[in-house]
Amino acid sequence: MPGSMINPQGLKILTANYLQDADLSLIDQAWDEVVRVHGGKKHFSGEPYLLHALDVASMLASMHLDLDTILAGLLHGVLKEGVTVKELEEKFGNDVAAIVNGSTRITEVQYDTKLASQAENVRKLLLAIAADIRVLLVKLVDRLQDMFLLDAVDRETQVETARETMDLYAPLASRIGIDWMKRELEDLAFKYLYPQEHADLAGRLENSLDERQRYVNEVIGILHDKLAESDITAMRIIGRPKHLYSIYKKLMVQNIPLERVYDKVAFRIIVETVSQCYEALGVIHANWAPVPGRIKDFISSPKANNYQSMHTTVVGPSGHFIEIQIRTEEMDRVAQEGVAAHWAYKEGQKVSSSDARLFRELKKLVKSLHEVEDPREFLDSVRGELYEPDIFALTPGGQVKELSIGSCPIDFAYAVHTEVGDHCVGAKVNGRLVPLKHHLQTGDIVEIITSPNQRPRRGWLDLVKTSRARSRIRNWLRKEEKEKALKLGREICERELRNNNTTFRKIIKSGHIRLLLKTLHCNTLDDMLIKVGSGVITVGTLVRALQPPELQQEKDMAAAELPPAVLAAQMVSQQSSEKGPGKPGISIDGIDGMLVKISQCCSPVPGDPIVGFITTGRGVSVHKADCGNLLSTDPLRWIKVSWDGIEDKHYKVGIHISAENSRGIFAEVSSAISADNANILEVAAHVTPADIADLTISIEVANLDHLHSLMQHLRQMEHVITVRRL
Repeated sequence: MPGSMINPQGLKILTANYLQDADLSLIDQAWDEVVRVHGGKKHFSGEPYLLHALDVASMLASMHLDLDTILAGLLHGVLKEGVTVKELEEKFGNDVAAIVNGSTRITEVQYDTKLASQAENVRKLLLAIAADIRVLLVKLVDRLQDMFLLDAVDRETQVETARETMDLYAPLASRIGIDWMKRELEDLAFKYLYPQEHADLAGRLENSLDERQRYVNEVIGILHDKLAESDITAMRIIGRPKHLYSIYKKLMVQNIPLERVYDKVAFRIIVETVSQCYEALGVIHANWAPVPGRIKDFISSPKANNYQSMHTTVVGPSGHFIEIQIRTEEMDRVAQEGVAAHWAYKEGQKVSSSDARLFRELKKLVKSLHEVEDPREFLDSVRGELYEPDIFALTPGGQVKELSIGSCPIDFAYAVHTEVGDHCVGAKVNGRLVPLKHHLQTGDIVEIITSPNQRPRRGWLDLVKTSRARSRIRNWLRKEEKEKALKLGREICERELRNNNTTFRKIIKSGHIRLLLKTLHCNTLDDMLIKVGSGVITVGTLVRALQPPELQQEKDMAAAELPPAVLAAQMVSQQSSEKGPGKPGISIDGIDGMLVKISQCCSPVPGDPIVGFITTGRGVSVHKADCGNLLSTDPLRWIKVSWDGIEDKHYKVGIHISAENSRGIFAEVSSAISADNANILEVAAHVTPADIADLTISIEVANLDHLHSLMQHLRQMEHVITVRRL
C-alpha cells in the first residue's frame, strides 16, 4: 500500500518542533483519511497523490502555522473525491472543514463558459479568504507545489496555470506579505509563460555570476566599513540577485538591454533599531549619490501588507545603480513571512493591529468586487485590485494609499472610501488645488474635497487608473441607468396600458400579470419595466403581449403596408392630438440624464415634429420625424415623445451659409447671430474656387421659431447668398 512507503512521521517531527502541546494524533487521523480517499491515485505529475498532500502539509509546517492549517493542507483534496464538508466537520472540526472547503475549486456546477467558471472559483476563493486567511495559505502552498511539477502537463495547461498564478496567486502572496513565495511563484510562472525569454535571461545571468559575486563582496565590504565608522552595527548585510521576473519586467518597461540593468543585485542591511535605519540611510547617502525619486520610507508609512523598510537607490562603485533596503530584524521577518510571521491563530496570541488592518483590507477587496457580475469585468477587477502599487500617496492624517502610475485624485478618493469617491469634486495636493486629472506622485499629501450634490460621471472612467475606482464608478452608473430605465419603462407601460383600457392594478388583480411576465420572460414586474425602459423589450413586443393575438395581427399587417415616413407622421399627429389632461406625452425634461438624448444626426429643436427611438441599453434617442436614420430603423422600437417643459433651455443645431467672400463677412455673420441671442459652438469655413465663402456653423437656439427668425435675418444680409439648416 502506498501509505506504507510514504508516512507522516517527518511532518509530525517538524510540527512538534514549534507546537509542543499540540495533539499530533490528529495528524495520524488526517493521514488515515487521506490514504483511504486517495489510495493509489496519482498527482498530475505522475507522483503518488499522497506525496503531494504530504508536501503541502510539510511546507505549511515549515512556515510554523497552526495545527488546523496543517491538517487542512493534508486534506485539501478530499472534497473532490466525494468526502462531504459535514464529514470533515465531525472528524476534524469546523475550522479544518471550512479551510478545506474554501480552498477547493467548484467542479459540480456547470457554467456557460470557461471564463464564467474561472470567475466563480476566484469569487468563492476570495470570499473564503475574507472569512479565514488560512484558506489562502493552503491554496498558495498547494499552487507552489503544483508549479514545481508543471513540466509533466501539456503546453496549454502550463500556460493556463502559469497565467492564473501570475495574475492571481503571486499578487495574493504579495498582498499578505509573503515575499519569498511571491518571488518563487512569479519566477515559475515566468518560466512557463515565456520559456525562451526565461532560458535566455537565466543563461546570461549565470555567465556573469562570478563577476556579479565579486561586485557584491566589494559593496558589502564598503558598507560594513562605512557603517562601522559611524558606530552603526549591522547585524547582517545581504547581497542577493533580484529574481528573474523582476529583471525581465525592468527590461520590458524601460526597453533597455540587460547590460544596462545595473541594479541586478539588491542589498539588505539589517540593523538593531529603527533609529539606526535612518542613521544608516544618512551614511549611505553621504558616500554614494542617491537617485532622485527612488527614496521610499515604508517604516513611518508601512505598506498595506505590513511591510516596513527603508529603500534607496544610489550610484555605487563603478557607477552602477544599486538598490539598498534598510530594516530591523523584526521588519525583515515580516517582510519575508508576511502574515505568517506573527500568526494570529497561534494559541493564546491576539490579532495584532497591523494584522487586523490587513484583514480589513482583504475584506474591503472582497466587498468591492461583490457587485461585479460580468465574469470578464470581475476577473479584470481582481487583477487590478491585486496590482503591485507604484505610487504611495498619503491622507492629511498620514494614512498611506497605494495606487498605480498615472492615478488621479479620483483614484485616491475611492481608495479612501466609496462615498468619498462618489462625491469628489476637487482635491488639494500638498496644500495646492489641482484638477481631477492631475497625476499623483509618491509622497503627495492628498486632501479630497467633496460635495453632497456631486455624483460619478462617465467621463471619470477615462481619468482613473485603479480597478477599484473604475468598478465603483461603473457600479454607480449601472445603478443610475437601472433607475432611469425603471422610470422610463413604467411610463411606457402605463401609456400602453391606457391605450388598452387597463391599468397595472387591474392586471395584477386579475392575475394576468403572471402570464404577461411569462410571455416577456421576466421574473418580476420591475424586471419587465427595466427591460422595456432599456430597450431590451420593444414597445411592439409589449403591445403584442397586452393585446389579443388576432387584434395585434391586424394592426401589424396594417402597419406593415405603410411606409416608414407615413408611420412617423401618424405618430406625430397622434402625439399632438393626445396632448392634454390625462394624456401626457413623454417629456424630454421629465426623464433627464442619459436615457433621453437629442440625436446628433438631425439635431431636432423644440417645434420640430419628433419621434423617439428606444436604443438597446441606452434609453431613448430623439429624432426629427423625417430623419433618414430614424426611417431606416425598426418602427416597433419607435415611441411618441413631446416637447414639454423646455423653458430656458437651448439646443444645438447646424446651419450652412454661402456668402460672397467679402472682407469681414465672418465678423458680420457672427455679429448677426449674437444679436439674435444665439450662441456659436463650432465654426468650419473655407473659400471655393468661385470665391464663395462656405460657413458651417453649430449654434444653440431656444426653439424652431428662434431658428427660423435667425435664419431669416441672416438671409437679409447684403453679402449672404443662401442659408439652410443642416
